[in-house]
Amino acid sequence: MSSTPGLRERKKEETRQAVHQAALRLAIEHGLDNVTVEAIADAANISRRTFSNYFDGKEDALLYGDEQRLGTLVRRVREQPAGRPAWRALREALAGLYGEVETSDRELHLRARLAMRHPSLLARQLASRVRLEQELSLAVAEREQPGDAAPELVTAAFLAALRIAVQWWCAEAETRTLRELTDTALDQMALPFA
Repeated sequence: MSSTPGLRERKKEETRQAVHQAALRLAIEHGLDNVTVEAIADAANISRRTFSNYFDGKEDALLYGDEQRLGTLVRRVREQPAGRPAWRALREALAGLYGEVETSDRELHLRARLAMRHPSLLARQLASRVRLEQELSLAVAEREQPGDAAPELVTAAFLAALRIAVQWWCAEAETRTLRELTDTALDQMALPFA
């Protein structure tokens, strides 16, 4: 059986991406508070009903890129060699993700800044990350842990370092790359887990 998605799945993904891109563009151009679901649907050339088949609201459409990125990270952790310890598997999966994910750093930067300015978006982002954190913890649980560290603790430390790196990146107006800042944060966090 082929693991390549069929035409229907590819079309759905194209629609999700089109809606996500429209939501991001409109939020940047007009401000999140001035963007409606109807405007996003129009910009993506779909109906309001079709929008509702893909996303619950404009926040979900806007954060779709984050969800995809973290979902890919979970998959990449599971693909790491079996004997690789959890922290190293997380770091290697992230390094691979930087080279494989099509989402640009610029788009991530724009979403992060929007989330920092809009409580509704930040709340939706945090809710989504809790679910993804649980999935990542399950992937980490399959690996050797340093000392007595619980998989949830390793995962939370890793994701906290990623979140802090994004905050540094937004605060310093992108003078260093997100990857540089992420490596710095993970190096500092790794001391108890390495």
